[in-house]
Amino acid sequence: MERKIKNQVTGFRTKDGAGVSLVRVLGNQTTDEYDPILMLDSFDSINPEDYIAGFPLHPHRGIETISYVYKGQMTHKDSLGNEDTIKDGEVQWMTAGSGIMHEEKLPASERMLGVQLWLNLPAKDKMVPPAYKSIKNSEIQEITLDNGKLRLLAGEYNGTTGYKSKYLPLDYYDIHLNPNSSIVLDTDSNRSIMLFTLLGDAYISGELIKEKTAVKLSQGNSVEIKSTDTKAQVLFVSSIRLDESIAWGGPIVMNTKDELNKAFQDLKDGTFLKTGIQY
Repeated sequence: MERKIKNQVTGFRTKDGAGVSLVRVLGNQTTDEYDPILMLDSFDSINPEDYIAGFPLHPHRGIETISYVYKGQMTHKDSLGNEDTIKDGEVQWMTAGSGIMHEEKLPASERMLGVQLWLNLPAKDKMVPPAYKSIKNSEIQEITLDNGKLRLLAGEYNGTTGYKSKYLPLDYYDIHLNPNSSIVLDTDSNRSIMLFTLLGDAYISGELIKEKTAVKLSQGNSVEIKSTDTKAQVLFVSSIRLDESIAWGGPIVMNTKDELNKAFQDLKDGTFLKTGIQY
């Protein structure tokens, strides 16, 4: 049975961090429909003034942040002592777990194009040790399609394996289609699947979806993606629903209000970080 579109969200322009202009697509109003994806921010600018202010030092707990920079650069620095830069086609995967402080700098480039996802952590894993991993181009399989290519950012595709998520299964593809082309993806009927049109409009399950739009699919075992008379770049994200309560406050996502309050009290008391450099 082919999956159909259950829900779609087109992003809106806003500012975050120290004044970074971005398109916020998913947020605290879409957590149930897009479970376990909490947030999706899209970056797309040829004007460095839109983003070079970056994201100064800030805390996270209870989530994983997954940043995909298709064009441009992102420099990460955190309280574990990590400092690393990803660029053109690479991924930054940060497990906040019990608590981490980090900053992200976005150096000027010809174009800044990419997305950041927030992936929820299951209740049992909310307080796991924080960690950082960059997935460089040398680790990303690029699979040739009849009319395009698929970049395997994480998970598995047709027997090819990429970086494996530790806490939730996650298949993450960057699909490039030439004009007037299509691909049919087989999907596990138990998976929660969303797609995002990063560049260009595309037909998803026969419905025309405009650029910078996230769609949530119904249950089923396949989905067809078709380009229009121009190229399309579509991100595919597949995981499993958690169906757990969410208590979200700024950069922290827990399961209960008490847990959320405890996180902010820890920040106030200087006990937020369980490992790494204290701030």
